[in-house]
Amino acid sequence: MSRLAGLKNTLMYNGPFTLFGPAEQTFAALPAGTVEALLQDPATLSNILLYHVTSGVFKAADVVTLTEAAMANGGTVEIAVVDGNVKVNSATVLFVDVAARNGVLHIIDGVLIP
Repeated sequence: MSRLAGLKNTLMYNGPFTLFGPAEQTFAALPAGTVEALLQDPATLSNILLYHVTSGVFKAADVVTLTEAAMANGGTVEIAVVDGNVKVNSATVLFVDVAARNGVLHIIDGVLIP
């Protein structure tokens, strides 16, 4: 998707970044036709993808101390620990601190929509 949104080089070669990446199955939970429509609208797709990325490396120990984060699309997400789970907006963090060449990935159970 990042290639279709014109972000492949930005996300692969720049950084460091922290990515709150939706688990693969979360895309299936989106309303029918959403993914197909986004693939036809690169500007909206880019905005949504950049809403999952923040500049800098924030490992799990750092994330739990935050109340919000500025995202690469100019928006802000809310971060909270609720009943022992870390929430990014309404998504729950499932896996943390997945190392990437240019940062870190935290897997979430939803797609963040700005």
